[in-house]
Amino acid sequence: MHDRLNLAQQDAVNHLRGPCLVLAGAGSGKTRVITQKIARMIQTGLEPKRVAAITFTNKAASEMRERARDLIGKAAGEVLICTFHALGVRLLREEGSILGLKSQFSILDSDECLSLLKDCGATTDAATARQWQWTISRWKNEGLSPEQAAAQATDEGEREIARLMSLYHERLIAYQGVDFDDLIGLPLRMLKNHPEVAQRWQKRLGHVLVDEYQDTNATQYELMKLLVGSAGNFTAVGDDDQSIYGWRGATLDNLKRLPIDFPQLKVIKLEQNYRSTSAILRAANNVIGPNPKLFPKRLFSELGEGEPVRVVDCDHEAHEADRAVARIQSLRSTSVQKEWRDFAILYRANHQARVFEQALRRAQIPYKVSGGQSFFDKAEIKDLCAWFRLWINEDDDPAFMRAITTPKRGIGHQTLAQLGDLASKYRLSMFGGLFSGSLEGIVSAKALGSLREFGRYVNYLQYRAKQTEGEEAAKAFLMEWLKEIEYEKFLQGAEESDKVAAARWSNVLDFCDWMAGRCGGRIDDATGANGGSERKNLLEVAQTITLISTLGERDQDPNMVTLSTLHASKGLEWPHVILAGVNEGLLPFRTDEDAPASAIAARIEEERRLMYVGITRARQTLAVSWTRRRKKGREIVAAQPSRFIAEMALDQATAREDPREKLKALRAEFAKKAAEQAALAAAKA
Repeated sequence: MHDRLNLAQQDAVNHLRGPCLVLAGAGSGKTRVITQKIARMIQTGLEPKRVAAITFTNKAASEMRERARDLIGKAAGEVLICTFHALGVRLLREEGSILGLKSQFSILDSDECLSLLKDCGATTDAATARQWQWTISRWKNEGLSPEQAAAQATDEGEREIARLMSLYHERLIAYQGVDFDDLIGLPLRMLKNHPEVAQRWQKRLGHVLVDEYQDTNATQYELMKLLVGSAGNFTAVGDDDQSIYGWRGATLDNLKRLPIDFPQLKVIKLEQNYRSTSAILRAANNVIGPNPKLFPKRLFSELGEGEPVRVVDCDHEAHEADRAVARIQSLRSTSVQKEWRDFAILYRANHQARVFEQALRRAQIPYKVSGGQSFFDKAEIKDLCAWFRLWINEDDDPAFMRAITTPKRGIGHQTLAQLGDLASKYRLSMFGGLFSGSLEGIVSAKALGSLREFGRYVNYLQYRAKQTEGEEAAKAFLMEWLKEIEYEKFLQGAEESDKVAAARWSNVLDFCDWMAGRCGGRIDDATGANGGSERKNLLEVAQTITLISTLGERDQDPNMVTLSTLHASKGLEWPHVILAGVNEGLLPFRTDEDAPASAIAARIEEERRLMYVGITRARQTLAVSWTRRRKKGREIVAAQPSRFIAEMALDQATAREDPREKLKALRAEFAKKAAEQAALAAAKA
């Protein structure tokens, strides 16, 4: 079993009892260690259902599940492999009644929560409401209740947000709803306040593995502690050098607390990197060196020295983009085996992408912007999907809440809160509560009429959708429905810009065309591609709605150059990486000069970790570029290279390069060979 594991990895896999911290450097095979450890525990007698592996993204959980399946077969299906938030959902579905939650509680998305906050604060200003949302989210991630937030508020603004947090909390309770942060906060409160529930889950889970441990926030750490109890059978896998999410609550304090809270903690360091060359790792080690160390480590590689890390100095942003494109063309032209997908351009902030997009388009190089919004994440598409979900499942409360309020139908939040109370009392879905006789004495006659009219309309749509088969019929029905609910008018009223409203309506029409194509068998259900054959009615198409969101992701590895922020690049790797915009003020990002010295130092340390993450994304070659001038507003200002370039401690004799000159030489060489071949062909003729 250990043939593919080095000694440190074997040590981590074989430590089966008690607390364990695996410090997994970049590219050191942490996922392999986690999955091998799952297999090892099951082979030594632990039931698969008593193993939990927790990570931060659905993608990471899916990859882990696949690897576990390769090792242990069907038993992997019994292992609880999920995100922190999915675990929170499971805890609340099974145990939430102790908090007054029914098992079919609603999970509100960010837009729905924003709308709720706007109503609580009686504002239409989305920017203000978004600030409230961020502050409330931060407080929740710190484990604060509305009362605790109010008690520690430092000014009138924070006191007002704490008051809104209380109103917001009351609305969520009335709607039998939770937000994303509640999926951690509520299970934590439940386990703290109800020891019998905590003990039940501690017995249920024999070992808990936590991936990307450095990204945990305060509430996630407390939740983990309560799940493992005093026995402390857990494995935390992470890297303090890759902690880059402090802005969303992640804290290195969780690493500091582990040896204090669990004195028997075993620390194992994975320092062998299987991704990058020695030249790249040397630059990474040098950059991260100045940061204070909780557990010192130094990455090494057996992949050879490799190409030197290059520093590319540029005149301005457009020049930087041109040189990046020239480097990609130069590297690709040296080997027919290099594809566009082998290249990535990484940068600190989203706004930096534009100039690289323009340069790649001019060169006719295909590219994708990583982390861009999926078509199926757009608000207008989610609105339509909520209606479809309600057609197929009347008990889907989140879909009910979105459909009945989008577009608005004159049904107020007080009415919906009263409906939510009734549904909770009688253990009904909110849709089921519409036709309860008990509702008649709770809401006004006018509100009752509006609610039941909505219910009858949904039932009518269900019936029509079931009868609608074929592309033309489906398209006609969908357009008729959108006209009846005045959705285009709703979009026009929701946007200040006619152009934005028109673009959103165009997305709706494209989506309806796609749905109709599925009804006609023109679009294949499994792949989303053209060429299907089986006709379906619209309700059958709606029943596959959960698969629709994966449509845009079906081509997981398109042959394109990747443009990505450094934050979005974490966990990914490419053979050839260009790290762009490495200037003071960008990387490290400018800091508030009036902030306390300790806060500035902490910010620089996190920015240094971000640089480290960028460097360690590269497998074979790395170029780091900076500009002498940058655009600031409408002015062009002088710019300086980032301090991190000097910290890489590169050999300056080999670090500088001009890809334009290299490309020019290659083109001259190709032209010479073409001329020689033409002359040879002419001579033969």
